[in-house]
Amino acid sequence: MKKIVANKHTTAKVFCFDNGTETREYHVVITVNDRLLSYQQQLEALQDAFHDIRKEAIGRAATVFKRYFLSDASNQTDALMNYELENTDYAVSAIEQAPLNGTKVGLWAYIVAGMQTKALSSGLYEASHGRYRHLWLGNACNHAKDSERQTRILLNEYATQLLAEDCTLADNCIRTWFFVNDIDLNYGGVVKARNDVFATQNLTDQTHFIASTGIGGRQADAHVLAQMDAYAIEGISPEQIHHLYATTHMNRTSDYGVSFERGTCVDYGDRRHVFISGTASINNKGEVVHKGDVVAQCHRMWDNVGTLLQEAECDFDNAAYMIVYLRDMADYEVVKKLFEERFLNVPYIIVNAPICRNGWLIEMECMAVKAVSNPEYEPF
Repeated sequence: MKKIVANKHTTAKVFCFDNGTETREYHVVITVNDRLLSYQQQLEALQDAFHDIRKEAIGRAATVFKRYFLSDASNQTDALMNYELENTDYAVSAIEQAPLNGTKVGLWAYIVAGMQTKALSSGLYEASHGRYRHLWLGNACNHAKDSERQTRILLNEYATQLLAEDCTLADNCIRTWFFVNDIDLNYGGVVKARNDVFATQNLTDQTHFIASTGIGGRQADAHVLAQMDAYAIEGISPEQIHHLYATTHMNRTSDYGVSFERGTCVDYGDRRHVFISGTASINNKGEVVHKGDVVAQCHRMWDNVGTLLQEAECDFDNAAYMIVYLRDMADYEVVKKLFEERFLNVPYIIVNAPICRNGWLIEMECMAVKAVSNPEYEPF
């Protein structure tokens, strides 16, 4: 179920997966409508909208993860985090990726009914139900000398955090996000560190990698060159996890020296989660397609994402949220029109974020949820 909740100051798009069990899932994307409001007023309007949705449309449900999209992290993060420090049982991510509707802040939130949430001593945040513990990490960063060293520390520290929860990168991590400050300069260091650390964790092109987005974005602290968010599941078994390739449309990422999966599918007893990595206009030779044409790139990107979803026996009707990244903010109006025509009711946000190759003008990620029946697995 998808619906839109709008008022004078905000628009919230809500996806709900409800198969009659207690674990209803919601993805909420909230954008601000009034560009004349100050940042503080926009933040308050967004928070009011979020609380109204939780109370009226969702009821007793736990917030699991929030990501804020900011237009000016240096001047906006403190006020945001002062608010979020009151809430200590879910992971929060904040990144400078300006909402391209001209406002100062947007929000993607993940909410699940029937789950218990808490902060763990490892530094991760847990949302649990039945045999599964869903482990979230937000805003991880450090101040090492360069992006390679920062990423190496991020991944090694995360592997240690997972070990403290009886997990490993290879067996339990489902999804990562890397936000790279000045991606044209610093992405190479992120890639090298990830490749090196993964090789020590039995993550290779002969085993598997992890679904991921690597995209431009910065924190308030300009010395932070790489931020990582991540999601893992404790209690999952290897046969519940499948990786998606769409080889008719795209090649393996290792062919051009990077290490992530195009998508990952997780099966539970009652539903399927599909995580689509950051996907752009690429062909099965690893080449950028339709250079300079954002409309054609958008359609090719949709084809690639649609093929990955089809491999997981899903389609765009199962889409729970989308994040759309544009390198050039001047492309916003044409891309907005394309998405409004095709995905009017899907929770999505379009933000300004440089992509890891200059030739790519647009990239998107998404998640899909589908009802299935797998009696051999426990439900979500």
